[in-house]
Amino acid sequence: MKKILMLGGSKQQIPAIKKAKELGYYVITCDYLEDNPGHKFADKYYNVSTTDKEAVLSLASKLHIDGIVCYASDPSAPTQAYVAEKLNLYSNPYNAVEILSNKELFRKFLKKNGFNTPKAIGFSTYEEALDRIEEFEMPVVVKPVDSSGSKGVNKLDDINNLKEFINDALNYSRCKRFIIEEYVEKSGYQIAGDGFSYNGELVFYTFMNDHFDANAANPYVPIAATCPCFLNEEMQEKIKCEIERVFKLLHIRTGAYNFDIRVDANNNIYLMEIGARNGGNYIPQVIEYATGVDLVTYTIKAAMGDDCSDLKQKQSKGFYAYYALHSNRSGIMEDIVIDENFSNNNLLELNLNFEINDYIETYKGSNNTIGIAIIQFKDKNEMLDMINNMDKYIKIIVEEKE
Repeated sequence: MKKILMLGGSKQQIPAIKKAKELGYYVITCDYLEDNPGHKFADKYYNVSTTDKEAVLSLASKLHIDGIVCYASDPSAPTQAYVAEKLNLYSNPYNAVEILSNKELFRKFLKKNGFNTPKAIGFSTYEEALDRIEEFEMPVVVKPVDSSGSKGVNKLDDINNLKEFINDALNYSRCKRFIIEEYVEKSGYQIAGDGFSYNGELVFYTFMNDHFDANAANPYVPIAATCPCFLNEEMQEKIKCEIERVFKLLHIRTGAYNFDIRVDANNNIYLMEIGARNGGNYIPQVIEYATGVDLVTYTIKAAMGDDCSDLKQKQSKGFYAYYALHSNRSGIMEDIVIDENFSNNNLLELNLNFEINDYIETYKGSNNTIGIAIIQFKDKNEMLDMINNMDKYIKIIVEEKE
């Protein structure tokens, strides 16, 4: 039986672990959290951090694995590519994944190769940033170079907040480095979604519309993504071409990706992020509801060297979304109240990260997500109305601590 090593065992990674088992592989999981729920679905678990490349390489070598998967996790994407490259397993080049996983390296790559990209500079200290802040046109965004889920990301309008925002960014950076970049004003929705390449061609993609909560502690963390995408087909095709240009330059071959993209008022495309892994927040599951395409299976097949040539583009049919349950205040979660009609007619899945009576934090990053709802709608109007007024349908009851 072939062995597959899955990096991580969080709740969001369970679909990939279970899928690998269904496909007939001996499934091994590893991370530093032995209580993660995904491990119980694996054949074997090892307590090895997914960000420790050499430790994972040692484990993979000892186990003689046949494939390695990083699913829905930015931090472990470089590890997956590093180990695969060292062991001659199927993967995209380590150098390419490292560039895609580091915001500073990615901005430099985009600028060097003539893509639209905001002015961005990487720093390690507040003093370095303060010395060059006048080179930027306000507003700017301060963010860790190597974090995901919008953790430690802040929009800076007032220089007096610079130190606070830098400290927040450094708190979420594993390499203790951050970037300052000029803010890209979007026209319409920010674009999210996932895609899959085969031999360097983006053979499948589902772009989605990001939604935000202006009242959240961090209003730059998405609270939902809806599909189908509201961009016209011509603009979506232009975005596809830009992504494929990145793939060609980085010698990208076959695998899954998560996108964050902005289009400005002049129709300039900004590839804000291309993650070399499936999206979090159950985006692959939303896409399967919308298109019938099971990206999880293709991710595993790619890692094991199986043929993925049958994957073709399919458009979304119907209206679907994920919604991130969140609270705009911290405290004890006393209850989650769901409207009965909504539950019966719209709610497809509810995947909770916290339980009743758990302490929850105000919504500053994806790590504060209470759970993810996958929702279907009868039409575009219902979708937008519900997403913009979700507190009518799902109420988070929180008792604030005194």
